Amino acid sequence: FTLPMAVSYNKLWKMLIDKGMKRTELRDAVDMSTNTLAKLGKNDYISLELLDRICSYLQCDIGDVMEFVPSKYDDPKQMAAVQNNEEKQ
Repeated sequence: FTLPMAVSYNKLWKMLIDKGMKRTELRDAVDMSTNTLAKLGKNDYISLELLDRICSYLQCDIGDVMEFVPSKYDDPKQMAAVQNNEEKQ
């Protein structure tokens, strides 16, 4: 049984720190909404189009700003539901 993957933008935040750039500066530079910036902060999914704009602006590859990591289930019921779903397939 395998856990589903989750997205992490920690690499993006580290890159911004290294460049001395604020999140709001990136938001303005790539024409990103405040809601989408909040999604990035919560490691939620965003559009591939926006990831492309971020990478173009920062002159990097998508793997330099995001990665997939194993999901963390704090709730045992969630873990059991995932496991049951895997067993049915």
